[in-house]
Amino acid sequence: MEYTGSKYIGEYVDGRMEGKAKYILPTETIYVGEMKDGMFHGEGTLYLPSGSQYDAIWENGLAIKGTYTFADGLHYDEKNWHYCDGYDRRFHTEILNGLKPAGMAQLTNMDPPRKIPRGYYDCGDGFYNPVTRVVKGYRNRFLRNTGRFLPTLQHVFSSPTYKYVHLYVQMYAHT
Repeated sequence: MEYTGSKYIGEYVDGRMEGKAKYILPTETIYVGEMKDGMFHGEGTLYLPSGSQYDAIWENGLAIKGTYTFADGLHYDEKNWHYCDGYDRRFHTEILNGLKPAGMAQLTNMDPPRKIPRGYYDCGDGFYNPVTRVVKGYRNRFLRNTGRFLPTLQHVFSSPTYKYVHLYVQMYAHT
């Protein structure tokens, strides 16, 4: 089934997507793999905009078995998952490259961290501009208006944890 804003590159049989194909969803997620009767079927990979990917065996549009790999190369293992558990809180890049010297704490898995534009906030999927109340992706593409984000920030700044948030903003929002 094709959705508005999606793009299919492959063969059609009796009006249905069939065989090896590339399917680009409106969310910019890309599926590369086998299709049957208009659904993911057989071996195929979903490439997410974040850089992560999900390799799976699909049956009638459902993933039967698969593996998820994060953008930094970390493989998710459901049975032996020890990353960021109660015993070890290091980021994946710290596990691979070692801890930084005292006073040079790593605050995200990305090292070096993203450069946050002056007066903006990092939302995890882009930067929030409190003046325009707009979130733009890391590649400067419009993501959303944030009419409800401001009250959330007001709640955060009036909470007892404000001193920690404020300290973080003072240290890193203007670098």
